[in-house]
Amino acid sequence: MNEQNKNKPNHEESLKKSQGESGAKPSSWNRLLSKRWVFPAVYTAAAAIILTLVWFYQDAGQKPLTGDTAAVVSQQEAGTSAGTSDAVSGGPEAVEVVANTEDMVWPVSNPTEVKVVKPFYDVNGTEQNHEEAMVQFNNTFVPNVGIDIAREDKQVFDVKAALSGEVTRVEDVPVMGTIIEITHPGNLKTVYQSVGDTKVKQGDDVKQGDLLATAGRNEIEKSLGNHVHFEVYEDGAVMNPSEILPQQ
Repeated sequence: MNEQNKNKPNHEESLKKSQGESGAKPSSWNRLLSKRWVFPAVYTAAAAIILTLVWFYQDAGQKPLTGDTAAVVSQQEAGTSAGTSDAVSGGPEAVEVVANTEDMVWPVSNPTEVKVVKPFYDVNGTEQNHEEAMVQFNNTFVPNVGIDIAREDKQVFDVKAALSGEVTRVEDVPVMGTIIEITHPGNLKTVYQSVGDTKVKQGDDVKQGDLLATAGRNEIEKSLGNHVHFEVYEDGAVMNPSEILPQQ
C-alpha cells in the first residue's frame, strides 16, 4: 500500500508535466511577439518602406521624358486639344500651314535682256568653269560665290527681289559697293551686291518683284561695268543660283 502511494505522486506529476508541455508551451512566434522591442521595430520598418516608395515615385515624376514617353504625351495633348476644339466648333479645327510657296525668280525686270557674265564657282565643275568663275583683284584670285548679271550693252537695269522677305542688311562696303541682304522663310537668304540708287532700307518687308535698286559698279569687278552680283544661301550654306533660277 505504501509502495502504491509512493508511486502515485510520481505518476500525477508526470501527467501534469506532460499536459503542460503539450497544451501550455508557448510557440516561437508568441515568444517573439512578447518582446517589448518587436512592435516599435515593425513600425519603424514599415515607415521606412513607405518613405522609400514616396521618394521613388517623386523622383520618377521629376525625370525628363524619354522619346517614347514624350511622343505619347504629345499625342494625348493633341487628342485633348482636338477634342476640345471639335466640341466648340462642331468639327475638326483647320490647321494653318506656314510655308514658302514662291519659286525664285530672276532679280531683274526683264530676264531676257540680261545674261550671266560670270558664273558660280562649282567645286565639282569643269576646268573651264573654274577659270571663268575666278574673281581677280590686286593679283589675288578668289572663287565667285554667286553669279554676276549684266546687260549685253552694259546699261543700267532695275534690280528686284527674287523672293518675298525682310531686308536685313543695307550697307556700303568698300571695293564691293552697296549690298542688300534679304532673309526669306525657310532659312533662305539672297544677297544683291554692286547696286546703286537703293530703294529699300533695313527692316523693310518686300514682296517678290519689288524694286530694290539699280545695277551698279564696284572696284572688285569693275571690268564687268554695270551689273548685279547675286548670291543665295540656305541654312548659311552658299548655293548655285543658276541651279535655282528659271531657265532663260
